[in-house]
Amino acid sequence: MSCIFCMIANHEINSSVIYEDDQVIAFLDLSQVTKGHTLVVPKKHYANILECDSETLAHLIQVTQMLAKRIMERCQAKGINILNNCNEIAGQSVMHLHFHIIPRYSENDAIQISFGESEKQDLEALCNLLK
Repeated sequence: MSCIFCMIANHEINSSVIYEDDQVIAFLDLSQVTKGHTLVVPKKHYANILECDSETLAHLIQVTQMLAKRIMERCQAKGINILNNCNEIAGQSVMHLHFHIIPRYSENDAIQISFGESEKQDLEALCNLLK
């Protein structure tokens, strides 16, 4: 089975494209969690952010920033979430690298993001591990 985002990038499936260049395509998410919810996708297939080359990733995030500014202004959003999920355990449902641009209008938007507190970590040991 073909990747749905590759099919969109190749114009094999219709989508509501708001931006396209030789490396990137951006289109409205069918779910529209909030008005203007957009997906920004590299045209070349990468399963996730960890597999993407740095040049493509740099361009992808530059386009994401440009579109986020445009969406906020034109949709009169009060804030914005830019999300990337990497692997199924983190909520990635389509295994093709993509960024969500989700405009925010109120605390009652249809998206809920919260940060809870995990078990206490030994920050010094963790810092040494990650250096």
